[in-house]
Amino acid sequence: MTREEFTPLIASLPNSPGIYKYFDSTDKIIYVGKAKNLRKRVSSYFNKKDDNYKTTRLVSEINRFEISITDSEQDAFLLENSLIKQHQPKYNIVLKDDKSYPYIVIKKEPFPRIFLTRRLIRDGSEYFGPYTSVEQVKSILDLIKQTILLRTCSLNLSEKNIKAGKFKACLEYHIGNCKAPCVGLESKEEYDWQVNQVREVFKGKLGEITRHYKKEMQTYADNLEFEKAEITKKRLEYIKNYQSKSIIVNTKIDNVDVCSIVLDERNAFVNFMIIVQGSIVQTHTSIVEKKLDEPDEEILPIAVQQLRERFKSFSREIISPIEFTFSEGVIVTVPKLGDKRKLLELSLNNAQYMLQEQRRKNTLLLQQKTDDDNKTILKNLKEELSLKDIPYHIECFDNSNFQGSYPVAAMVCFKNGIPDKKEYRHFHIKTVEGINDFASMKEVVFRRYKRVLDEGMPIPQLIIIDGGKGQLSSAVESLQELGMLGKTTVVGLAKNVEELFYPGDSESLKLPFQSEGLNLIKRIRDEVHRFGITFHRKTRSKGIIKNELEKIPGIAALTARELLKHFKSVANIKKASLSEIATIVGHAKAKKIADYFSQQ
Repeated sequence: MTREEFTPLIASLPNSPGIYKYFDSTDKIIYVGKAKNLRKRVSSYFNKKDDNYKTTRLVSEINRFEISITDSEQDAFLLENSLIKQHQPKYNIVLKDDKSYPYIVIKKEPFPRIFLTRRLIRDGSEYFGPYTSVEQVKSILDLIKQTILLRTCSLNLSEKNIKAGKFKACLEYHIGNCKAPCVGLESKEEYDWQVNQVREVFKGKLGEITRHYKKEMQTYADNLEFEKAEITKKRLEYIKNYQSKSIIVNTKIDNVDVCSIVLDERNAFVNFMIIVQGSIVQTHTSIVEKKLDEPDEEILPIAVQQLRERFKSFSREIISPIEFTFSEGVIVTVPKLGDKRKLLELSLNNAQYMLQEQRRKNTLLLQQKTDDDNKTILKNLKEELSLKDIPYHIECFDNSNFQGSYPVAAMVCFKNGIPDKKEYRHFHIKTVEGINDFASMKEVVFRRYKRVLDEGMPIPQLIIIDGGKGQLSSAVESLQELGMLGKTTVVGLAKNVEELFYPGDSESLKLPFQSEGLNLIKRIRDEVHRFGITFHRKTRSKGIIKNELEKIPGIAALTARELLKHFKSVANIKKASLSEIATIVGHAKAKKIADYFSQQ
Protein backbone atom coordinates (compact mmCIF):
# COMPACT_ATOMS: atom_id res chain seq x y z
CA MET A 1 0.00 0.00 0.00
CA THR A 2 1.09 3.57 -0.66
CA ARG A 3 1.34 6.37 1.86
CA GLU A 4 -1.84 7.88 0.41
CA GLU A 5 -3.78 4.61 0.87
CA PHE A 6 -2.83 4.49 4.56
CA THR A 7 -4.05 8.04 5.25
CA PRO A 8 -7.76 7.24 5.87
CA LEU A 9 -6.79 4.22 8.00
CA ILE A 10 -4.48 6.28 10.21
CA ALA A 11 -7.10 9.02 10.65
CA SER A 12 -9.32 6.57 12.54
CA LEU A 13 -6.65 5.50 15.05
CA PRO A 14 -7.26 6.46 18.69
CA ASN A 15 -5.19 9.05 20.54
CA SER A 16 -4.36 6.38 23.13
CA PRO A 17 -1.19 4.63 24.28
CA GLY A 18 -0.53 1.22 22.84
CA ILE A 19 1.58 -0.82 20.45
CA TYR A 20 1.49 -1.10 16.67
CA LYS A 21 2.59 -4.00 14.44
CA TYR A 22 3.59 -3.61 10.79
CA PHE A 23 3.13 -6.56 8.39
CA ASP A 24 4.68 -7.12 4.96
CA SER A 25 3.02 -8.66 1.88
CA THR A 26 3.56 -12.19 3.26
CA ASP A 27 1.70 -11.17 6.45
CA LYS A 28 4.85 -11.43 8.54
CA ILE A 29 5.48 -8.93 11.33
CA ILE A 30 8.41 -6.72 10.30
CA TYR A 31 8.24 -4.10 13.05
CA VAL A 32 6.70 -3.61 16.48
CA GLY A 33 6.65 -0.24 18.19
CA LYS A 34 5.08 1.47 21.18
CA ALA A 35 3.38 4.84 21.32
CA LYS A 36 2.04 7.31 23.83
CA ASN A 37 -0.37 8.46 21.10
CA LEU A 38 -1.03 5.78 18.47
CA ARG A 39 -2.45 8.10 15.82
CA LYS A 40 0.45 10.57 15.99
CA ARG A 41 3.13 7.89 16.13
CA VAL A 42 1.83 5.77 13.26
CA SER A 43 1.08 8.80 11.09
CA SER A 44 4.68 10.00 11.55
CA TYR A 45 5.84 7.09 9.36
CA PHE A 46 3.58 8.06 6.44
CA ASN A 47 2.98 11.81 6.60
CA LYS A 48 6.50 12.96 5.87
CA LYS A 49 9.41 11.87 3.78
CA ASP A 50 12.10 10.44 6.03
CA ASP A 51 15.74 10.66 5.03
CA ASN A 52 16.58 7.69 7.24
CA TYR A 53 17.19 4.71 4.95
CA LYS A 54 15.88 2.19 7.46
CA THR A 55 12.57 4.05 7.91
CA THR A 56 12.12 4.59 4.18
CA ARG A 57 12.74 0.91 3.51
CA LEU A 58 10.40 -0.12 6.33
CA VAL A 59 7.53 2.04 5.03
CA SER A 60 7.99 0.67 1.51
CA GLU A 61 7.45 -2.88 2.81
CA ILE A 62 4.40 -2.21 5.01
CA ASN A 63 1.31 -3.91 3.61
CA ARG A 64 -0.96 -3.51 6.65
CA PHE A 65 -0.81 -2.75 10.37
CA GLU A 66 -2.55 -3.72 13.61
CA ILE A 67 -2.73 -1.96 16.96
CA SER A 68 -3.42 -2.93 20.57
CA ILE A 69 -4.57 -0.32 23.07
CA THR A 70 -3.04 -0.22 26.57
CA ASP A 71 -3.78 1.83 29.67
CA SER A 72 -0.40 3.57 29.81
CA GLU A 73 2.86 4.09 27.94
CA GLN A 74 4.64 1.86 30.48
CA ASP A 75 2.21 -0.94 29.73
CA ALA A 76 2.86 -0.47 26.00
CA PHE A 77 6.60 -0.59 26.71
CA LEU A 78 6.43 -4.05 28.27
CA LEU A 79 3.99 -5.40 25.69
CA GLU A 80 6.25 -4.14 22.91
CA ASN A 81 9.20 -5.95 24.43
CA SER A 82 7.23 -9.17 24.80
CA LEU A 83 6.12 -9.08 21.15
CA ILE A 84 9.62 -8.28 19.88
CA LYS A 85 11.07 -11.25 21.70
CA GLN A 86 8.27 -13.48 20.44
CA HIS A 87 8.27 -12.47 16.75
CA GLN A 88 11.83 -11.16 16.21
CA PRO A 89 10.80 -8.55 13.57
CA LYS A 90 13.61 -7.79 11.17
CA TYR A 91 13.39 -4.00 11.56
CA ASN A 92 13.60 -4.14 15.35
CA ILE A 93 17.37 -4.30 15.09
CA VAL A 94 18.18 -3.66 18.73
CA LEU A 95 16.11 -6.25 20.55
CA LYS A 96 15.38 -5.45 24.14
CA ASP A 97 16.68 -8.06 26.57
CA ASP A 98 15.24 -9.08 29.93
CA LYS A 99 18.12 -7.30 31.66
CA SER A 100 16.47 -4.03 30.64
CA TYR A 101 13.86 -4.61 33.33
CA PRO A 102 14.10 -5.03 37.08
CA TYR A 103 13.14 -8.30 38.73
CA ILE A 104 12.97 -9.35 42.36
CA VAL A 105 14.81 -12.58 43.08
CA ILE A 106 14.55 -15.04 45.95
CA LYS A 107 18.03 -16.49 45.80
CA LYS A 108 18.46 -20.25 45.95
CA GLU A 109 20.73 -20.56 48.99
CA PRO A 110 20.54 -21.31 52.73
CA PHE A 111 18.52 -18.53 54.37
CA PRO A 112 17.65 -16.92 50.99
CA ARG A 113 18.28 -13.26 50.31
CA ILE A 114 15.71 -11.18 48.41
CA PHE A 115 16.92 -8.31 46.24
CA LEU A 116 16.59 -6.41 42.94
CA THR A 117 18.34 -7.76 39.85
CA ARG A 118 18.39 -7.29 36.10
CA ARG A 119 20.05 -10.61 35.37
CA LEU A 120 18.16 -13.89 35.12
CA ILE A 121 20.49 -16.71 36.10
CA ARG A 122 19.23 -20.26 35.67
CA ASP A 123 20.39 -21.50 39.07
CA GLY A 124 17.02 -22.45 40.52
CA SER A 125 16.33 -19.05 42.07
CA GLU A 126 12.81 -17.59 41.94
CA TYR A 127 12.28 -14.44 39.85
CA PHE A 128 9.27 -12.11 40.05
CA GLY A 129 8.61 -9.54 37.33
CA PRO A 130 9.52 -7.91 35.03
CA TYR A 131 8.36 -4.67 36.68
CA THR A 132 7.52 -1.41 34.94
CA SER A 133 9.99 0.68 36.93
CA VAL A 134 12.78 0.54 39.49
CA GLU A 135 10.68 2.71 41.80
CA GLN A 136 7.98 0.08 41.84
CA VAL A 137 10.48 -2.63 42.77
CA LYS A 138 11.95 -0.45 45.51
CA SER A 139 8.50 0.11 47.02
CA ILE A 140 7.98 -3.66 47.23
CA LEU A 141 11.43 -4.21 48.71
CA ASP A 142 10.80 -1.42 51.18
CA LEU A 143 7.60 -3.17 52.28
CA ILE A 144 9.54 -6.40 52.77
CA LYS A 145 12.31 -4.65 54.65
CA GLN A 146 9.87 -2.87 56.96
CA THR A 147 7.68 -5.89 57.68
CA ILE A 148 9.71 -9.08 57.20
CA LEU A 149 13.12 -9.38 58.85
CA LEU A 150 15.45 -11.04 56.34
CA ARG A 151 19.20 -10.93 56.03
CA THR A 152 20.94 -8.66 53.51
CA CYS A 153 24.48 -9.98 53.86
CA SER A 154 26.14 -12.31 51.32
CA LEU A 155 27.58 -14.77 53.87
CA ASN A 156 27.49 -18.49 53.13
CA LEU A 157 25.10 -19.52 55.88
CA SER A 158 25.51 -23.25 55.54
CA GLU A 159 24.63 -25.39 58.54
CA LYS A 160 28.31 -26.37 58.87
CA ASN A 161 29.52 -22.74 58.95
CA ILE A 162 26.88 -21.67 61.50
CA LYS A 163 27.70 -24.57 63.82
CA ALA A 164 31.42 -23.77 63.49
CA GLY A 165 30.73 -20.23 64.77
CA LYS A 166 32.41 -18.52 61.84
CA PHE A 167 30.21 -15.42 62.00
CA LYS A 168 29.25 -12.65 64.39
CA ALA A 169 25.96 -10.76 64.62
CA CYS A 170 26.27 -7.53 62.62
CA LEU A 171 24.77 -4.04 63.03
CA GLU A 172 21.56 -5.06 61.22
CA TYR A 173 20.78 -7.41 64.10
CA HIS A 174 21.49 -4.78 66.75
CA ILE A 175 19.20 -2.17 65.14
CA GLY A 176 16.38 -4.71 64.73
CA ASN A 177 16.48 -5.36 60.96
CA CYS A 178 17.63 -9.00 61.15
CA LYS A 179 17.21 -11.88 63.62
CA ALA A 180 20.81 -13.10 63.11
CA PRO A 181 20.39 -16.59 61.62
CA CYS A 182 24.19 -16.40 61.07
CA VAL A 183 24.79 -17.09 64.77
CA GLY A 184 21.86 -19.46 65.24
CA LEU A 185 19.42 -16.95 66.78
CA GLU A 186 16.80 -17.78 64.13
CA SER A 187 15.99 -21.30 62.96
CA LYS A 188 15.69 -22.30 59.34
CA GLU A 189 11.99 -23.09 59.84
CA GLU A 190 11.30 -19.58 61.19
CA TYR A 191 13.26 -17.98 58.37
CA ASP A 192 11.55 -20.10 55.68
CA TRP A 193 8.15 -19.05 57.03
CA GLN A 194 9.12 -15.40 56.50
CA VAL A 195 10.36 -16.14 52.95
CA ASN A 196 7.06 -17.82 52.22
CA GLN A 197 5.28 -14.65 53.40
CA VAL A 198 7.30 -12.74 50.80
CA ARG A 199 5.95 -15.09 48.14
CA GLU A 200 2.46 -14.37 49.43
CA VAL A 201 3.14 -10.64 49.12
CA PHE A 202 4.05 -11.13 45.45
CA LYS A 203 0.74 -12.95 44.96
CA GLY A 204 -1.11 -10.14 46.67
CA LYS A 205 -2.04 -12.40 49.59
CA LEU A 206 -1.38 -10.37 52.71
CA GLY A 207 -3.91 -12.04 54.97
CA GLU A 208 -1.66 -14.48 56.82
CA ILE A 209 1.10 -12.01 57.62
CA THR A 210 -1.49 -9.39 58.65
CA ARG A 211 -3.10 -11.83 61.05
CA HIS A 212 0.34 -12.81 62.39
CA TYR A 213 1.31 -9.23 63.20
CA LYS A 214 -2.08 -8.40 64.70
CA LYS A 215 -1.69 -11.36 67.05
CA GLU A 216 1.90 -10.38 67.80
CA MET A 217 0.91 -6.77 68.53
CA GLN A 218 -1.82 -7.92 70.90
CA THR A 219 0.62 -10.21 72.70
CA TYR A 220 3.11 -7.37 73.19
CA ALA A 221 0.32 -5.10 74.44
CA ASP A 222 -0.93 -7.74 76.90
CA ASN A 223 2.63 -8.07 78.22
CA LEU A 224 2.93 -4.28 78.50
CA GLU A 225 5.74 -4.25 75.87
CA PHE A 226 4.39 -1.14 74.22
CA GLU A 227 7.56 -0.22 72.28
CA LYS A 228 7.54 -3.60 70.53
CA ALA A 229 3.80 -3.31 69.97
CA GLU A 230 4.36 0.09 68.30
CA ILE A 231 6.99 -1.41 65.96
CA THR A 232 4.58 -4.18 64.96
CA LYS A 233 1.82 -1.61 64.45
CA LYS A 234 4.03 0.28 61.97
CA ARG A 235 4.61 -2.95 60.07
CA LEU A 236 0.87 -3.41 59.79
CA GLU A 237 0.56 0.14 58.46
CA TYR A 238 3.17 -0.59 55.79
CA ILE A 239 1.19 -3.63 54.71
CA LYS A 240 -2.06 -1.67 54.64
CA ASN A 241 -0.58 1.13 52.52
CA TYR A 242 1.24 -1.20 50.15
CA GLN A 243 0.28 -0.62 46.56
CA SER A 244 1.89 -1.98 43.45
CA LYS A 245 -0.68 -2.07 40.72
CA SER A 246 -0.24 -2.41 36.97
CA ILE A 247 -2.30 -3.87 34.19
CA ILE A 248 0.70 -5.31 32.41
CA VAL A 249 2.58 -6.44 35.51
CA ASN A 250 0.58 -7.41 38.56
CA THR A 251 1.73 -9.97 41.06
CA LYS A 252 -1.84 -10.55 42.22
CA ILE A 253 -2.79 -12.13 38.90
CA ASP A 254 -1.27 -15.48 38.01
CA ASN A 255 -1.53 -17.23 34.63
CA VAL A 256 -5.00 -16.43 33.21
CA ASP A 257 -6.72 -15.79 29.90
CA VAL A 258 -8.89 -12.70 29.40
CA CYS A 259 -11.66 -12.47 26.82
CA SER A 260 -14.37 -9.99 25.86
CA ILE A 261 -16.98 -9.72 23.14
CA VAL A 262 -18.91 -6.97 21.37
CA LEU A 263 -21.39 -7.47 18.55
CA ASP A 264 -22.96 -5.71 15.62
CA GLU A 265 -25.71 -6.92 13.27
CA ARG A 266 -23.48 -9.41 11.47
CA ASN A 267 -20.28 -10.09 13.39
CA ALA A 268 -18.93 -10.68 16.86
CA PHE A 269 -15.57 -9.18 17.82
CA VAL A 270 -13.72 -11.29 20.38
CA ASN A 271 -10.59 -9.99 22.09
CA PHE A 272 -8.32 -12.56 23.72
CA MET A 273 -5.36 -11.85 26.00
CA ILE A 274 -2.94 -14.27 27.64
CA ILE A 275 -1.45 -13.27 31.00
CA VAL A 276 1.66 -15.21 32.03
CA GLN A 277 3.33 -14.47 35.36
CA GLY A 278 1.59 -11.13 35.55
CA SER A 279 2.46 -9.90 32.04
CA ILE A 280 0.44 -9.73 28.83
CA VAL A 281 2.29 -11.97 26.37
CA GLN A 282 -0.40 -12.17 23.68
CA THR A 283 -3.35 -10.06 22.59
CA HIS A 284 -5.52 -10.76 19.58
CA THR A 285 -8.96 -9.71 18.32
CA SER A 286 -10.90 -12.07 16.06
CA ILE A 287 -13.95 -11.36 13.92
CA VAL A 288 -16.55 -14.11 14.18
CA GLU A 289 -19.33 -14.17 11.61
CA LYS A 290 -22.74 -14.74 13.20
CA LYS A 291 -25.13 -17.15 11.51
CA LEU A 292 -28.36 -15.80 12.95
CA ASP A 293 -28.22 -13.52 15.93
CA GLU A 294 -26.59 -16.06 18.29
CA PRO A 295 -26.21 -14.81 21.88
CA ASP A 296 -22.85 -14.02 23.50
CA GLU A 297 -23.07 -17.20 25.59
CA GLU A 298 -22.87 -19.33 22.44
CA ILE A 299 -20.24 -17.39 20.51
CA LEU A 300 -17.70 -16.61 23.22
CA PRO A 301 -16.88 -20.16 24.46
CA ILE A 302 -16.38 -21.43 20.91
CA ALA A 303 -14.15 -18.49 19.99
CA VAL A 304 -12.11 -18.73 23.20
CA GLN A 305 -11.57 -22.47 22.73
CA GLN A 306 -10.25 -21.91 19.20
CA LEU A 307 -8.01 -19.05 20.33
CA ARG A 308 -6.63 -21.09 23.25
CA GLU A 309 -5.73 -23.88 20.84
CA ARG A 310 -4.25 -21.43 18.37
CA PHE A 311 -2.04 -19.73 20.95
CA LYS A 312 -1.44 -22.90 22.99
CA SER A 313 -2.82 -21.55 26.25
CA PHE A 314 -3.38 -23.98 29.12
CA SER A 315 -4.31 -21.57 31.90
CA ARG A 316 -6.88 -22.74 34.43
CA GLU A 317 -8.79 -19.46 34.67
CA ILE A 318 -10.61 -17.35 32.10
CA ILE A 319 -11.66 -13.79 32.93
CA SER A 320 -14.85 -13.05 31.02
CA PRO A 321 -17.65 -10.44 30.94
CA ILE A 322 -20.30 -13.20 31.01
CA GLU A 323 -20.67 -16.59 32.61
CA PHE A 324 -20.37 -19.68 30.43
CA THR A 325 -19.51 -23.34 30.83
CA PHE A 326 -16.04 -24.35 29.70
CA SER A 327 -13.96 -27.53 29.75
CA GLU A 328 -13.38 -29.38 33.01
CA GLY A 329 -10.71 -27.93 35.25
CA VAL A 330 -11.04 -24.38 33.85
CA ILE A 331 -12.95 -21.80 35.87
CA VAL A 332 -14.64 -18.76 34.32
CA THR A 333 -14.44 -15.60 36.44
CA VAL A 334 -16.71 -12.57 35.93
CA PRO A 335 -14.99 -9.83 37.99
CA LYS A 336 -16.93 -6.82 39.22
CA LEU A 337 -14.07 -4.85 40.83
CA GLY A 338 -10.29 -4.80 41.19
CA ASP A 339 -7.39 -5.60 38.91
CA LYS A 340 -9.13 -8.40 37.06
CA ARG A 341 -11.93 -6.00 36.19
CA LYS A 342 -9.35 -3.54 34.84
CA LEU A 343 -7.92 -6.29 32.63
CA LEU A 344 -11.41 -7.09 31.38
CA GLU A 345 -12.03 -3.42 30.57
CA LEU A 346 -8.75 -3.25 28.66
CA SER A 347 -9.79 -6.31 26.63
CA LEU A 348 -13.20 -4.76 25.99
CA ASN A 349 -11.57 -1.53 24.74
CA ASN A 350 -9.63 -3.51 22.15
CA ALA A 351 -12.75 -5.42 21.03
CA GLN A 352 -14.76 -2.20 20.71
CA TYR A 353 -11.96 -0.58 18.74
CA MET A 354 -12.00 -3.49 16.28
CA LEU A 355 -15.78 -3.15 15.86
CA GLN A 356 -15.48 0.58 15.15
CA GLU A 357 -12.56 -0.06 12.80
CA GLN A 358 -14.56 -2.66 10.87
CA ARG A 359 -17.53 -0.32 10.54
CA ARG A 360 -15.25 2.43 9.32
CA LYS A 361 -13.63 0.11 6.78
CA ASN A 362 -17.02 -0.98 5.48
CA THR A 363 -18.07 2.66 5.12
CA LEU A 364 -14.84 3.52 3.33
CA LEU A 365 -15.18 0.57 0.98
CA LEU A 366 -18.70 1.69 0.10
CA GLN A 367 -18.11 5.41 -0.10
CA GLN A 368 -14.49 6.26 -0.77
CA LYS A 369 -14.56 5.12 -4.39
CA THR A 370 -15.15 7.77 -7.03
CA ASP A 371 -17.74 7.31 -9.77
CA ASP A 372 -14.95 6.45 -12.20
CA ASP A 373 -13.56 3.88 -9.76
CA ASN A 374 -16.97 2.23 -9.43
CA LYS A 375 -17.50 2.16 -13.19
CA THR A 376 -14.13 0.47 -13.63
CA ILE A 377 -15.00 -2.12 -10.97
CA LEU A 378 -18.35 -2.85 -12.61
CA LYS A 379 -16.73 -3.17 -16.04
CA ASN A 380 -14.23 -5.63 -14.63
CA LEU A 381 -17.04 -7.55 -12.89
CA LYS A 382 -18.82 -7.83 -16.26
CA GLU A 383 -15.73 -9.52 -17.69
CA GLU A 384 -15.14 -11.73 -14.63
CA LEU A 385 -18.73 -13.02 -14.61
CA SER A 386 -19.10 -13.06 -18.43
CA LEU A 387 -22.19 -10.84 -18.28
CA LYS A 388 -23.97 -9.42 -21.31
CA ASP A 389 -24.13 -5.93 -19.82
CA ILE A 390 -22.25 -3.91 -17.22
CA PRO A 391 -24.09 -4.58 -13.90
CA TYR A 392 -24.95 -0.98 -13.01
CA HIS A 393 -28.05 -2.31 -11.24
CA ILE A 394 -27.55 -5.26 -8.82
CA GLU A 395 -30.09 -6.81 -6.44
CA CYS A 396 -29.35 -9.42 -3.77
CA PHE A 397 -31.73 -11.66 -1.74
CA ASP A 398 -31.33 -13.47 1.59
CA ASN A 399 -33.63 -15.51 3.90
CA SER A 400 -33.78 -15.47 7.70
CA ASN A 401 -35.68 -17.58 10.21
CA PHE A 402 -35.36 -18.66 13.83
CA GLN A 403 -36.00 -22.41 14.35
CA GLY A 404 -38.66 -22.18 11.65
CA SER A 405 -40.41 -19.24 13.32
CA TYR A 406 -40.86 -15.70 11.94
CA PRO A 407 -39.50 -16.48 8.42
CA VAL A 408 -38.57 -13.29 6.56
CA ALA A 409 -36.44 -12.28 3.61
CA ALA A 410 -34.59 -9.17 2.50
CA MET A 411 -33.48 -7.60 -0.75
CA VAL A 412 -30.88 -4.86 -1.18
CA CYS A 413 -30.23 -2.82 -4.29
CA PHE A 414 -26.90 -1.38 -5.49
CA LYS A 415 -26.77 1.09 -8.34
CA ASN A 416 -23.49 2.21 -9.86
CA GLY A 417 -21.66 0.24 -7.16
CA ILE A 418 -23.22 1.98 -4.13
CA PRO A 419 -26.32 1.19 -2.00
CA ASP A 420 -29.66 2.60 -3.14
CA LYS A 421 -31.43 2.25 0.20
CA LYS A 422 -34.79 3.59 -0.94
CA GLU A 423 -35.02 0.46 -3.11
CA TYR A 424 -34.35 -1.97 -0.24
CA ARG A 425 -37.24 -4.33 0.47
CA HIS A 426 -38.41 -6.57 3.34
CA PHE A 427 -40.61 -9.64 2.87
CA HIS A 428 -42.74 -11.63 5.30
CA ILE A 429 -42.99 -15.21 4.04
CA LYS A 430 -46.68 -15.85 3.35
CA THR A 431 -47.08 -19.18 1.55
CA VAL A 432 -44.46 -21.44 3.17
CA GLU A 433 -44.97 -23.50 6.32
CA GLY A 434 -42.01 -24.56 8.51
CA ILE A 435 -38.34 -24.39 7.50
CA ASN A 436 -38.04 -24.34 3.73
CA ASP A 437 -35.43 -21.88 2.50
CA PHE A 438 -35.86 -23.01 -1.11
CA ALA A 439 -39.61 -22.39 -1.22
CA SER A 440 -39.15 -19.11 0.69
CA MET A 441 -36.62 -17.88 -1.86
CA LYS A 442 -38.93 -18.87 -4.72
CA GLU A 443 -41.77 -16.89 -3.15
CA VAL A 444 -39.87 -13.63 -2.54
CA VAL A 445 -38.16 -13.62 -5.95
CA PHE A 446 -41.51 -14.16 -7.65
CA ARG A 447 -43.19 -11.41 -5.59
CA ARG A 448 -40.38 -8.95 -6.22
CA TYR A 449 -40.15 -9.30 -9.98
CA LYS A 450 -43.89 -9.77 -10.55
CA ARG A 451 -44.26 -6.28 -9.12
CA VAL A 452 -41.26 -4.98 -11.11
CA LEU A 453 -42.86 -6.21 -14.33
CA ASP A 454 -46.37 -5.03 -13.41
CA GLU A 455 -45.17 -1.52 -12.60
CA GLY A 456 -42.73 -1.27 -15.52
CA MET A 457 -39.68 -0.79 -13.27
CA PRO A 458 -36.15 -1.44 -14.61
CA ILE A 459 -34.83 -5.01 -14.39
CA PRO A 460 -31.38 -5.39 -12.75
CA GLN A 461 -28.50 -6.60 -14.89
CA LEU A 462 -27.37 -8.97 -12.06
CA ILE A 463 -29.38 -10.80 -9.38
CA ILE A 464 -27.44 -12.45 -6.52
CA ILE A 465 -29.09 -15.22 -4.48
CA ASP A 466 -27.32 -15.73 -1.16
CA GLY A 467 -27.37 -19.40 -0.20
CA GLY A 468 -25.92 -21.53 -2.96
CA LYS A 469 -27.35 -24.02 -5.46
CA GLY A 470 -30.66 -24.88 -3.78
CA GLN A 471 -31.84 -21.31 -3.35
CA LEU A 472 -30.52 -20.46 -6.83
CA SER A 473 -32.61 -23.20 -8.45
CA SER A 474 -35.71 -21.98 -6.62
CA ALA A 475 -35.10 -18.40 -7.76
CA VAL A 476 -34.61 -19.58 -11.35
CA GLU A 477 -38.03 -21.30 -11.24
CA SER A 478 -39.68 -18.00 -10.35
CA LEU A 479 -37.81 -16.07 -13.02
CA GLN A 480 -38.77 -18.70 -15.58
CA GLU A 481 -42.44 -18.42 -14.65
CA LEU A 482 -42.19 -14.66 -15.12
CA GLY A 483 -40.36 -14.96 -18.46
CA MET A 484 -37.28 -13.14 -17.18
CA LEU A 485 -34.64 -15.75 -18.00
CA GLY A 486 -32.35 -14.32 -20.65
CA LYS A 487 -33.29 -10.75 -19.72
CA THR A 488 -30.97 -10.72 -16.68
CA THR A 489 -28.23 -12.82 -15.11
CA VAL A 490 -28.82 -14.64 -11.83
CA VAL A 491 -26.04 -16.25 -9.74
CA GLY A 492 -25.92 -18.04 -6.40
CA LEU A 493 -23.41 -17.12 -3.70
CA ALA A 494 -22.44 -20.00 -1.39
CA LYS A 495 -22.84 -19.31 2.33
CA ASN A 496 -19.65 -18.17 4.15
CA VAL A 497 -17.40 -18.74 1.12
CA GLU A 498 -17.08 -16.54 -1.93
CA GLU A 499 -18.06 -19.14 -4.57
CA LEU A 500 -20.49 -18.18 -7.33
CA PHE A 501 -22.81 -20.64 -9.08
CA TYR A 502 -24.58 -20.24 -12.40
CA PRO A 503 -27.85 -22.07 -13.03
CA GLY A 504 -27.14 -25.62 -14.17
CA ASP A 505 -23.38 -25.50 -13.61
CA SER A 506 -21.83 -28.19 -11.40
CA GLU A 507 -18.57 -26.27 -10.83
CA SER A 508 -18.39 -22.98 -8.99
CA LEU A 509 -16.63 -19.82 -10.12
CA LYS A 510 -14.02 -18.45 -7.73
CA LEU A 511 -12.94 -14.90 -8.43
CA PRO A 512 -9.38 -13.84 -7.54
CA PHE A 513 -9.04 -12.99 -3.86
CA GLN A 514 -7.80 -9.47 -4.65
CA SER A 515 -10.59 -8.84 -7.16
CA GLU A 516 -12.41 -5.53 -6.62
CA GLY A 517 -15.47 -7.16 -8.15
CA LEU A 518 -15.38 -9.90 -5.51
CA ASN A 519 -15.04 -7.27 -2.80
CA LEU A 520 -18.15 -5.54 -4.16
CA ILE A 521 -20.12 -8.80 -4.10
CA LYS A 522 -19.00 -9.45 -0.51
CA ARG A 523 -20.10 -5.96 0.52
CA ILE A 524 -23.49 -6.52 -1.09
CA ARG A 525 -23.79 -9.89 0.67
CA ASP A 526 -22.84 -8.33 4.03
CA GLU A 527 -25.37 -5.55 3.50
CA VAL A 528 -28.27 -7.91 2.78
CA HIS A 529 -27.32 -9.94 5.88
CA ARG A 530 -27.33 -6.82 8.01
CA PHE A 531 -30.61 -5.58 6.57
CA GLY A 532 -32.26 -8.99 6.89
CA ILE A 533 -31.09 -9.75 10.42
CA THR A 534 -32.22 -6.33 11.67
CA PHE A 535 -35.69 -6.88 10.19
CA HIS A 536 -35.82 -10.44 11.53
CA ARG A 537 -34.94 -9.28 15.03
CA LYS A 538 -37.72 -6.69 14.97
CA THR A 539 -40.19 -9.24 13.63
CA ARG A 540 -39.23 -11.79 16.24
CA SER A 541 -39.50 -9.21 19.03
CA LYS A 542 -42.99 -8.26 17.93
CA GLY A 543 -43.98 -11.91 17.85
CA ILE A 544 -42.65 -12.51 21.36
CA ILE A 545 -44.42 -9.40 22.67
CA LYS A 546 -47.67 -10.60 21.17
CA ASN A 547 -47.29 -14.08 22.62
CA GLU A 548 -46.55 -12.78 26.09
CA LEU A 549 -48.87 -9.78 26.47
CA GLU A 550 -51.43 -9.52 23.69
CA LYS A 551 -52.83 -12.96 24.42
CA ILE A 552 -54.04 -11.57 27.76
CA PRO A 553 -57.79 -10.86 27.26
CA GLY A 554 -58.40 -7.14 27.03
CA ILE A 555 -54.73 -6.20 26.37
CA ALA A 556 -54.15 -4.83 22.87
CA ALA A 557 -50.93 -4.06 21.00
CA LEU A 558 -50.93 -0.39 22.02
CA THR A 559 -51.21 -1.29 25.72
CA ALA A 560 -48.43 -3.85 25.35
CA ARG A 561 -46.14 -1.25 23.77
CA GLU A 562 -46.83 1.25 26.56
CA LEU A 563 -46.01 -1.36 29.20
CA LEU A 564 -42.79 -2.41 27.50
CA LYS A 565 -41.75 1.19 26.96
CA HIS A 566 -41.96 1.77 30.70
CA PHE A 567 -40.86 -1.60 32.16
CA LYS A 568 -38.39 -2.52 29.34
CA SER A 569 -39.24 -6.27 29.43
CA VAL A 570 -42.02 -8.76 30.12
CA ALA A 571 -39.97 -10.15 33.01
CA ASN A 572 -40.06 -6.75 34.72
CA ILE A 573 -43.82 -6.53 34.19
CA LYS A 574 -44.26 -9.90 35.92
CA LYS A 575 -42.29 -8.62 38.91
CA ALA A 576 -44.12 -5.28 39.12
CA SER A 577 -46.86 -4.64 41.68
CA LEU A 578 -50.48 -3.99 40.75
CA SER A 579 -50.16 -0.31 41.64
CA GLU A 580 -47.03 0.10 39.50
CA ILE A 581 -48.77 -1.38 36.46
CA ALA A 582 -51.92 0.67 37.15
CA THR A 583 -49.98 3.93 36.89
CA ILE A 584 -49.31 3.08 33.22
CA VAL A 585 -52.50 1.40 31.96
CA GLY A 586 -55.11 1.99 34.65
CA HIS A 587 -56.44 -0.23 37.41
CA ALA A 588 -58.77 -2.39 35.31
CA LYS A 589 -56.14 -3.49 32.79
CA ALA A 590 -53.51 -3.78 35.51
CA LYS A 591 -55.74 -6.25 37.38
CA LYS A 592 -56.18 -8.35 34.22
CA ILE A 593 -52.42 -8.48 33.75
CA ALA A 594 -51.68 -9.28 37.39
CA ASP A 595 -54.37 -12.00 37.47
CA TYR A 596 -53.05 -13.55 34.27
CA PHE A 597 -49.45 -13.79 35.46
CA SER A 598 -50.48 -14.97 38.93
CA GLN A 599 -52.43 -17.83 37.32
CA GLN A 600 -49.33 -18.77 35.35
